[in-house]
Amino acid sequence: MRTVKLTVEYDGTDFVGWQVQPNGRSVQQVIEQALETMLKERTPVVGAGRTDAGVHAAAQVCSLRTERTVPLKAFVMGLNSLLPPDVAVRAAEEMPEGFHARHSAGGKRYVYRISNRPTRSPLLRRTHWEVYRPLDVGAMREAARHFLGEHDFAAFRAADCPAKTTRRVMRRFDVEERDGSIAITVEATAFLKQMVRNLVGTLVEVGMGKRAPDSIRLLLLEGDRTKAGPTAPPQGLTMDEVFYGGR
Repeated sequence: MRTVKLTVEYDGTDFVGWQVQPNGRSVQQVIEQALETMLKERTPVVGAGRTDAGVHAAAQVCSLRTERTVPLKAFVMGLNSLLPPDVAVRAAEEMPEGFHARHSAGGKRYVYRISNRPTRSPLLRRTHWEVYRPLDVGAMREAARHFLGEHDFAAFRAADCPAKTTRRVMRRFDVEERDGSIAITVEATAFLKQMVRNLVGTLVEVGMGKRAPDSIRLLLLEGDRTKAGPTAPPQGLTMDEVFYGGR
């Protein structure tokens, strides 16, 4: 039995999310359908993370197991000929027994993009959160520093988050501004449901002057979701990379 790792890119705009759901088209669903057509058997895939509806991926990872002996290039070229235009396989690798896209991951990196221009942008509306009010990026950077290290992120998870523990290790949290856009890059051992979007929603409140940068420390200590900022919209979020091999 072979274990194959696929690195997948997708525009999440028209998907209900990664995971198969009864209420619409999912990324997992279209990949499994393409695999069944190519391999002539039902082949489930497991994703490294369950991106929400509207969230994109530059390098989502999924794994599958099969007895078929098709060459690795078929998992790239063959699947891409069968997949819809908003999903593509970037790479395929043969992995050792026991590899699992989610359980074997050592961390993930996400990038959240904000368009901070005074007018709307037709070109950015599917990939950025458009915030027309000027944001204080310096204050946002100051607030972001409080997230680094190991903390309880209970104040930044969705109400229906199933995680048994809310402690996570934040390895990187950068806020960069360029040409009217803000890119927020976060890297952690793992993330809670909607955690990145809730972190960003809180940082935008800091940028608007609605809360002080130091208020982040109290949010982390109290763990009260109702005191943190709103959930940022999904279209600005991209899963950028999944780390394996000790990282």
